[in-house]
Amino acid sequence: MSLDAPALGPIDGAPFSFGVVAACFNAELVEGLLASLKTTLAAGGVKPERIELLRVPGSHEVPYAAQLLAVSGRHNCVIALGVLIGGDTNHHEMVGNSVSQALQQLSLAVRLPVINGVIVANTRSQAEARCLGAINRGAEFARAALAMAELQSKFSR
Repeated sequence: MSLDAPALGPIDGAPFSFGVVAACFNAELVEGLLASLKTTLAAGGVKPERIELLRVPGSHEVPYAAQLLAVSGRHNCVIALGVLIGGDTNHHEMVGNSVSQALQQLSLAVRLPVINGVIVANTRSQAEARCLGAINRGAEFARAALAMAELQSKFSR
């Protein structure tokens, strides 16, 4: 796991709109990501009304909802949030790979940044560290979204 996050300069997020998809499975953890994401976007100047949130049952449903937001034409960037935790099988890895590939394909197909904020962890404690603890992935996803929205806006003028 890398803790070497890029040091991005300040970005004025006020002109940007974000679509966010949040899975309901592992709700406490996803809510931690979402709270951190919203706090960081707000600190970047994004008004709450410039964030459209869609809820879906689980991480496997995230790409479809992300597609709805991406093709709506209302957003500069879409952020996908979910948490997959390992169990007795490798199901979490299979879903994580599938979701990651679908989000990447979506981003390239619609020419809109899509931030993959679906955490894939082997244990609940690993997921908690990333969603509720010292490893603040929600803030990282927000900073990436701000950077990519800024980049996207430069090429859509």
